[in-house]
Amino acid sequence: MSDKQKTIKNKVSVKGLGLHTGQNGTLTFHPAPEGHGIKFRRIDLEGQPVIDADIEHVVGTERGTTIGVNGAKVFTIEHVLAALIGLGIDNVLIDLDMEEIPIQDGSAKYFVRALQEAGTVEQRAEKNYIIITEPISMEIPEKKVRIVVEPAEHFSALVVINFEKTVLGEQAAHLHHMDDFPEEIAPCRTFVFLHELEFLLNNDLIKGGDLNNAIVFINRSVSQEELDRLATLFNKPKVKVKPEGVLNNLDLYFENEPARHKLLDVIGDLALLGRPIKGRVTAHRPGHHTNTEFAKIIKKQLKN
Repeated sequence: MSDKQKTIKNKVSVKGLGLHTGQNGTLTFHPAPEGHGIKFRRIDLEGQPVIDADIEHVVGTERGTTIGVNGAKVFTIEHVLAALIGLGIDNVLIDLDMEEIPIQDGSAKYFVRALQEAGTVEQRAEKNYIIITEPISMEIPEKKVRIVVEPAEHFSALVVINFEKTVLGEQAAHLHHMDDFPEEIAPCRTFVFLHELEFLLNNDLIKGGDLNNAIVFINRSVSQEELDRLATLFNKPKVKVKPEGVLNNLDLYFENEPARHKLLDVIGDLALLGRPIKGRVTAHRPGHHTNTEFAKIIKKQLKN
């Protein structure tokens, strides 16, 4: 099995709305030379600034990971980064004509499809792995958060979530090998609780949101009047609550789809280390802040 760096054969684009900004635009993947890494280019800004997908460039982790340099930012990068890492693509230039990655259905599926359509090219240089030689961990006891990476021959991950709610308690998701990513993890969509959705709507924070790009969990009793209001807001004829406490806007692909999506986020956020990992990650209650802080710890350990 080859361990050479890879880029894509042809450029390919994905169009859509940014979840939080509501901006409508286009993301275009371009082939890049070996050693280039993953970079974003804001072609809508003067001078078309380029932002490396680097953990040192993280400027926000609220409901998504944001990177920025000298005022130029790219929001919600984790799903597209997970797609690239999941397909073993090392080098690509990503043009973006708005400040946020298109949300699509809230998963990495459409980015994976586009990249598969573009095809991949093996390059001459060897992949530059982060090889974990001893356990590296981080804990936040008051939040019951723990994340660790241990030595292993290849990347794998176990993610455990627990929102301590009847509709969403403890769930686990396991990725045994990155070859399974496109089918087992990439399609898994983001999720939100109804009270969070209401907060986001009231604060004008999901201008590009609709009921097709998130699983909505209902963790309290809801009147038909409230459901009708949601239907109106999202241009749906009618919404109702399923027996499992999920809005009927969509069907779950997997019983543990929320945990699988959190695993997707871990992969996307750790991609900001700039190199693929040979190691086994175990994460309890991860989030974007946890993931990116853990990536900084890994980077510091590697320097030492």
